[in-house]
Amino acid sequence: MDIELRQRGRASMDFLVSFGRAMSISEAQLNADIARAGIVPEDLPDDLEELNTAMETALADSHALHMRDLVFEWTSTRHGAVAREAMEEILDDIQPQLRDLSDGSTQITTFPHFTPPDYLEGVEIHRTTGGWDGHPHQGLIHAEMVHKRYVTAMYGGGIFNTRRAVLDNLPRKDYRRIFEMGVSSGFHTLGLAEAFPQAEISGCDVSRAMLEQAQRVANERQLKWKLYVGCAEDTRLPAESFDLVSSFILLHELPAHANRAFFAEAFRLLEPGGAVIMTDVPPSREHDKLTAWRYDRGAKYGGEPYWREAGLLDTAEIARDCGFVNVRAFKEPTGGNYWVTIGEKPL
Repeated sequence: MDIELRQRGRASMDFLVSFGRAMSISEAQLNADIARAGIVPEDLPDDLEELNTAMETALADSHALHMRDLVFEWTSTRHGAVAREAMEEILDDIQPQLRDLSDGSTQITTFPHFTPPDYLEGVEIHRTTGGWDGHPHQGLIHAEMVHKRYVTAMYGGGIFNTRRAVLDNLPRKDYRRIFEMGVSSGFHTLGLAEAFPQAEISGCDVSRAMLEQAQRVANERQLKWKLYVGCAEDTRLPAESFDLVSSFILLHELPAHANRAFFAEAFRLLEPGGAVIMTDVPPSREHDKLTAWRYDRGAKYGGEPYWREAGLLDTAEIARDCGFVNVRAFKEPTGGNYWVTIGEKPL
C-alpha cells in the first residue's frame, strides 16, 4: 500500500523511534554496571524469577538499568497509541484504497464454531490497547505503522526476509496445499506465496481486523487466499487436507497448552508425508543467563504475558509426542534470532 503520513503523524513516529533507540545508549553502561557489580553468569540461578530478583538486587544502584526500564516501559505503552493516532489522521484519505483492496479473490470467512479463546480474554499482547480487534483498522495500523515504521527502524528489516528464508529449510519444494496458523497481517503468508507460487494457501487468525489487512496484501497482488476467523488449535477443517502447516512468531504469544494443541491440530490437518514448520523466538535454554534475563525483562515491559511459559517448552518434544517424525529444532541459520521446528507426518 502507498501510505503517506501527515507531518504530525510522521513526526510522532520519528520521535517514537528516536526515543526507543535510547535503550542502546544505556546498554553499554548497563554492561559496565554488570561487570562492576561482580556478577558471574555461571553463579546466577537457573529459575527466571530467581534470576530477575538476583539481578535487580545486584543492580539496584544502576542508573542505566532504570533508564532502560523507563524507555522500554514508555515505548511499549505508547507505540501502539502513537501509530493509531498517525493512521487516524489519514484514514479519510485512504478509504477509497481500503475499499478497493477489500474487493478481490481473497475473502474472509468465520468458522461457525468460533469463540475467542479464554487465554486472550483481557490480554493486550504487545500492550495493544483493546487487543488485536481494539480498533477497526488495527491490522492496517499494526502492519503499516508498527511493523514497517517502528519495528523495522528499531530492529532492521531482517524480520521480513526471515519470514521467507526459514522456508528454505523444508524437506521439499513442491508443497501445494498450505495452511498458516496465525496469519496476522499477512507478512509470513506472503512469504509462503513467494516460496510456493503454485500452492493454494489458507490460514486463520483470531482477529478479523488483522485478517482484513492480510486480505488487502493478497488482493493488491491478485492472490487468492482462503482466510478464516478462528482458533488454529480448533479449525474443524477436514483431516489430511494440507501438505504443509506453518506459523511464524506466534507460539511465544500463547500459553503452553495452546502450543501443544497447535502441533496436534497441525498433525491432524496434514496428509501423510506432509510437513509442519513453526518458527518462533529461541527457547530460554538456548540463551546464556544474562541474555535470558534481558529477554525476560523485556517481555515483562513489552506485553508478552506468555513469553516465559512458552520459552520453557521443548517444541521438538511436543512435535514428536504428536506423532511427527524426522523432527528438527534449530536456530535459523541465516543470522536471525529465530528458532525453527520442522517435522513430518509419517507415510
